[in-house]
This record gives sequence, structure tokens and C-alpha cells, in this order.
Amino acid sequence: MIKKLSLAVVAVFMMACSTNKSVVRTSQPDPRKAAAPVAQRVKKPIYRPSNGTNTGVASQKKSSAGTNNSSEVLEATTRVKVTTEMVLAYIEKYKNIAKENMVNSGIPASITLGQAILESGAGTGPLSVQANNHFGIKCHKEWTGPSIRHNDDEENECFRKYDEPSGSFRDHSYFLTSRPRYASLFQLGKDDYAAWAKGLKAAGYATDPKYPEKLIGLIERYQLNKYDAEVLGKEYVAVVTKKEIAYSAEVEKYTVVKGDTLYSISKRFNISVEELKRKNNLVDNTLSLGQTIIVK
Repeated sequence: MIKKLSLAVVAVFMMACSTNKSVVRTSQPDPRKAAAPVAQRVKKPIYRPSNGTNTGVASQKKSSAGTNNSSEVLEATTRVKVTTEMVLAYIEKYKNIAKENMVNSGIPASITLGQAILESGAGTGPLSVQANNHFGIKCHKEWTGPSIRHNDDEENECFRKYDEPSGSFRDHSYFLTSRPRYASLFQLGKDDYAAWAKGLKAAGYATDPKYPEKLIGLIERYQLNKYDAEVLGKEYVAVVTKKEIAYSAEVEKYTVVKGDTLYSISKRFNISVEELKRKNNLVDNTLSLGQTIIVK
């Protein structure tokens, strides 16, 4: 009996030990559960920068492609600063071409030269420098020659490209003579540059409302109409504006010499630049050598 009782006690003791061991085992999964979130937190930073890096590379490639494309498009130049000497040199270089075109087409040389100066910036604008296009002539449907892209009324427009500037001058004459909307111009006198300038605007040549005034101002300032007289075999008469006729005998005049600017003249005669422009009917600050201007 005692032996059986002892065996029972031993059995109970062993069961108790077995129960304690199982409790220890069931507590072990808790550290593993805690480790799982740690593993997830490690994965997220690794994953997210990887996506961010890929996105950055893609955007850099896209940006680089955009830069390459835009670098091929010439920036528009609506205003180009030129000196009087530059304009005079330009006139000297292209006056004979303008006169020859007048003989062949009937377009006044003064109009051709004036438009070329105005639209090419006396040969300094990007279209004239890189495409020998001195009149901003666009490709149009019939053009099959070389071209260049340039931002104008719209982005990346097609403009004609010439081997020589003379090709641009000839094309300008052909452009005006071949299009019906300019036909009325050729009913005007070949020495009536003012009527031609206004007629060009009326026919839709330019969108600038002050285009005729700018063109006429250039022609008169640089006496471009003397080339019309040479072609027509007429005596050249210098233009005298109404402003000059209206002034009294007390008016004081000054002849422009090399190095003069409106600012330097205004300081010399104690008069503002704006007043000088008003008295002399000037549309900008450009002066030509030998030009006579009213200073009082």
C-alpha cells in the first residue's frame, strides 16, 4: 500500500513538472510576435527609397529629353539693340541688292531695306544669323527647302532657311509679288514709301499696329528713299517733316557726330531725352551720323 502511495506521489510530481514546462513553451511565441513588426519596419524604409530613386531617374530622363528638345528651338527676339554704325553698315552691305530687286519687282528699295532692318535687327536677330532669313518668312505649304524652328506667333514654328542673305531678299520680293492680297501695293507710286508702308499693314503683312510708323521712321531717319530715286533716275530730295517746318527762327539745331547718343545730347543742351524725341518726331533712341536734330 505504501509502495502504491509513493508511486502515486511521484506520478503527481512528474505531472506538475510537465505542466510547468508547457507553460514555458507557450510563452516563447511572444518574442517572435514582437520581432515581426520590427522586420516590417526594416523592410519599409528599404522599399520606399527604392521607388523614390526609380522615380527620380525617370523624371531626370524626361527632363533631359525636354532640355535637348528646347535647346533646338530658337528663342524669339522681338527687340534687338543695335548701334547707328551697325545699321549704316547693314544698309551699305545690302542697298545694291534692294535696288536690284526694285528693278526686277517694282518694290521700292526703301521699303525692302526698311523692312529688313526692322525685322532682322540690322542682321543681328537669330533668324538672320542662323538661317539668313532677314524678313521672318515662314515655310508655308509650298516651301521644300531647308528650314529652322523658331518661336513666333506660336511655339516652334517653321521658318525658311537660306544659303545666303540675298536669297532671303529675293524671296521677300517674290512673296509680295506672287500673293494677290498685296496686288494693290503695285498700283502705288514706286517712290511713295509712306503709302507702301501703310498698304503693307492694311494687307495684313504685320500684326503690329505701329508697323507703318516704325517703317516710315527708319526710312526717313536713314534716308533710304534716296535709293528709290537712284533707281528711278530722279533727283533725291531730303525729307522735311512738318515738325521742322512749324518751328520758328529761334529753333536751334545740332548735327549728330560719331559717338553721340540722345542721352549725351540731352545733357549737352539741358533737355530731356523724351523732349528731344518729341521735338524730332523720333520713335526710338536711334540716331544716324549727319542727322540734324532740334535741340531747342
